[in-house]
Amino acid sequence: MIKKLDHIGIAVSDMDSALRFYVDPLGLKCTHIEEVPDQNVKIAFIPAGDVNLELVQATDSESAVARFIERKGEGIQHIALLVDDIEKELDNFKEKGVALIDEKPREGAHGAKIAFLHPKSANGVLLELCER
Repeated sequence: MIKKLDHIGIAVSDMDSALRFYVDPLGLKCTHIEEVPDQNVKIAFIPAGDVNLELVQATDSESAVARFIERKGEGIQHIALLVDDIEKELDNFKEKGVALIDEKPREGAHGAKIAFLHPKSANGVLLELCER
């Protein structure tokens, strides 16, 4: 089912400013930046041990990340869990009555398949399933 924690998504208003913090005082390195047009976001990947930090900046004021920042401010937006078979896991969660945001996977960064579970089923936490 769940293999491991894959990454922690952190919503940021200004990618350059956020990168300066994570790279300079923390001494981490950004390994990759890309845009995901389907989600209207720009993402920076920062390895931190076995888990990546994923800085997420909205590229459109109507994106989910922009709405998140408007409501809650910058900060942890989601936690991603790595799975082997995302379609199977979505079916399992649906059978167990877990509310899904995505009933079918969509393309995420690095060409991964991703899908989100609704926070109302996960104690207020937005969980992402990720298959690489």
